[in-house]
Amino acid sequence: MKLPNFLTLLRVVLIPAFVAAFWLPVPFAHLWGALIFALAALTDWLDGYLARRLGQNSRFGVLFDPIADKMMVSAALLLLVQEFPSWWLVIPALVIIGREITVSGLREWLAAGQEPVQIPVRPLGKIKTVLQMLALLILLAIFPGWRSVSLPVGLSLLYLASMLTILSGLQYLWAAWPTIRKGF
Repeated sequence: MKLPNFLTLLRVVLIPAFVAAFWLPVPFAHLWGALIFALAALTDWLDGYLARRLGQNSRFGVLFDPIADKMMVSAALLLLVQEFPSWWLVIPALVIIGREITVSGLREWLAAGQEPVQIPVRPLGKIKTVLQMLALLILLAIFPGWRSVSLPVGLSLLYLASMLTILSGLQYLWAAWPTIRKGF
């Protein structure tokens, strides 16, 4: 097995570990969950870097790397909405999860066409991912004494990531539009 693919699978395995750690009925459980989330986020960066650096790109990686990312981000958002049930967290969660479902469906549709099309990840998408991961990490690590500082910082970054999520989704749709138009 190629190392980048192993790291992608590790990220998927870390998701239930991060959820379980977050829910543990012990002090600092959120911090443990956040640390596991940070490790998983690091594997996201590392698997892509190693795949390019070692020339180990694979069909598996192209398909499962974004799926693993979406699973990880969605799990974090669901935990946070459960932890802080308020519209100010639900709105960016819906935007981010909705965009990810839309883009995943679009990727699948483009790949299944008579002339398969792949749209490369753009810099805006990479910036969006970094901001999402940072915002989620800050919000996941919050425990009662830190709420006054971390919550506004984490939420501000999450809203910024949500705006970039919308823009990068529109950028993706724009790039795919010629193929979409042919499909009507």
